[in-house]
Amino acid sequence: MKIEQIPVGSMQVFCYLVYDEEQKEGILIDPAGNEKELVEHLRQEGIKLRYIVNTHAHPDHTSGNRAIREATGASVVMHELDDAFSQRPEIIMFSRTMGFDAAGPADVRVKDGDELAFGNLKMKFLHTPGHTPGGCCILIDGNLFTGDTLFVGAVGRTDFPGGSYEQLIQSLQELVRKLPPQTVVWPGHDYGDSPQSTLKHEAETNPYIAQYM
Repeated sequence: MKIEQIPVGSMQVFCYLVYDEEQKEGILIDPAGNEKELVEHLRQEGIKLRYIVNTHAHPDHTSGNRAIREATGASVVMHELDDAFSQRPEIIMFSRTMGFDAAGPADVRVKDGDELAFGNLKMKFLHTPGHTPGGCCILIDGNLFTGDTLFVGAVGRTDFPGGSYEQLIQSLQELVRKLPPQTVVWPGHDYGDSPQSTLKHEAETNPYIAQYM
C-alpha cells in the first residue's frame, strides 16, 4: 500500500491518494482542488481510480468530486447522512457563501462499519458525527484518515450547521477506545506541529481528547 498526502485547493485540504501498488488501483480521499494535477498524476503513475471518498460533506472537501468523476469514472462515496445533509437548501446556500458549489449526490452511500475494497486493500467506514452529522473516518490497514473529525492537537469545528460538540467528543472517545494506540492519524488539514500523528499521541496530548479520557 502507498499513501500520498497532497495539499489541495484554496483551503489547503489534505487530499490522500491511497493505492495498491501491485494492482495499481486506488482511491482519492477529499480531492477538493488541483483536480487537473491529480488526474494527470494518476495517469502518469498508471493508477486506476476506483473511488472518490469524502470524509464529510463540507464543500472544501468535496468540490473536486464532479471533475474527477468525469475524468476517471470513479464512484463518489459518502456517509448516507451527509449525502442527504448536503442536498438540503440551507446547506447548498452555506456552500455558496464559502465560494464553492455544493456536493452533488454520492454514487455510493455508506454507514458505520461498511467496507469497500480496491485492489487488494479494504477500507472501513467509522461514523464519527460531530463536525457534521455524517462525518466519517476511514480505516485502511492501521491508517486512519480523519478528515475534520480529528487534527494533530485539535479537532474540527462544531459551530457550522449540523455540528455538535458533544457528539464530536463522544466520537473521539470511541475511536481511542476501539482502535489500537499505534493507529496512524492522517488529518484533513495541516493544523498541528506535524502532518500526521498516532491515536496514542493524540489521546495523551490533544486537549480535546485527554481531558475526557
